[in-house]
Amino acid sequence: MLTDMQAAGARLTYQPSRREPDSRAFPHERRWRQPDQRAATAPDDITISRWTCTQTGIRLEEATTPADRYFFAIALKTARVKLTRGRHTIFDGVMPAGTLYIGAPSQQLSAQFHAPCDFLHFHVSASSYFPSLRPGPASAEGFNDLVLLRDPFAEQLAKALTERAHSADREFARCIGQTLAMHLARRELPHAKVNALPKWRLRRVEEYVGTHFEHCISLSELAKVAGLSRMHFAAQFRAATGYRPREYLLHQRIERAKSLLSNSETALAEVALTVGFCTQAHFSTVFKRMTGDTPARWRCASRNASASLRLSTSDPASTSKTVSHVLPADFT
Repeated sequence: MLTDMQAAGARLTYQPSRREPDSRAFPHERRWRQPDQRAATAPDDITISRWTCTQTGIRLEEATTPADRYFFAIALKTARVKLTRGRHTIFDGVMPAGTLYIGAPSQQLSAQFHAPCDFLHFHVSASSYFPSLRPGPASAEGFNDLVLLRDPFAEQLAKALTERAHSADREFARCIGQTLAMHLARRELPHAKVNALPKWRLRRVEEYVGTHFEHCISLSELAKVAGLSRMHFAAQFRAATGYRPREYLLHQRIERAKSLLSNSETALAEVALTVGFCTQAHFSTVFKRMTGDTPARWRCASRNASASLRLSTSDPASTSKTVSHVLPADFT
C-alpha cells in the first residue's frame, strides 16, 4: 500500500481542511450511479458517492457513464450481481467485499442485484487520469467492464474512507479518489481472460462443499467434482466466485458457525469441531479475520441485535420514542 500511496505524488498528500468537517463528503445516491445534486460542488476531476440497497428481492438498475468520465465501483459487502449490456453478460455471480468494477466513458450498463448491496462509487475524469486511453468503444479492450474480484488495495482505500464517514471532508475523500485512480492507471491489465466456472459445475461444487464442509476437502476432490483438472478448476472457480477454493471452504465454515452461534447455546469448542476446525483457537483466529470480531463477541452482538429487533416490532410506541430520542430537534 505504501508504494501506491507514495507513487501518487506530493499533490495527493492530505491536508486537513480549516473548515468544519463535511459529513457529506460522499453523499448517498437516491438513484443508482446518480450522485445527489449537492455532490456537484465537489472538484471536477473526482466525484464520490455511495449507493446502498437494503431490499432483499431482485432490483434492476441501468445507467450510462458520462462521455468524459470513468466509473469505478467498490463493493463494501458481499453481494450477488449480474451485469449486462444488451444481450452480452459481463458478470454474473457473487462479488465479494472489495470487488472493483471499472466502466469506460459513454458506456451503458444494466445491473441486477439479488440481495442487499452497499457500493462506493467514483466518477473520475478521463482526461485527468487516463489520457492515454481513448474514450468510446475502443476502450472496451482496456479498462471497460474490468471486474477485479477482491482488489486488496481498493478495499483498503474504501475502508479508510467509509470508516471516517462522519468526519471526512471533501479534500480527504478526493485524496482517496485520486489515489485509487492512479493505482488503476498504473495497474497492468490482464493479458488473457479466464472463463468463469460454468454455473452447472459451480452448483455441483457448492452442493458438495455444503454437505462435506466439516471434513477435510482437498483441491483435487473439488476439481474431480467439477470434472476439471486442478489447475483449470482453481482458476475458473476464482473467476466465478472471487475466492480461492480454500478460502471458499473457510467462508462456508464460518457462515455455518454463525448460524450455530446465533441459534443455539452450543459451546465455542463444539462449534469449532462441528464446522470442521481442529481446535477452538484456529476457529477463533479465522473467525476474527473474516468477521472482524471474536466468536463470543459476535454471538453477543447478534443476540442483542435480534432482541432489539423483536422489541421494536412488538412495541411500536417504544420504537417511536426511541426514534424521537435519537433524532435532532428539527426532525421531530
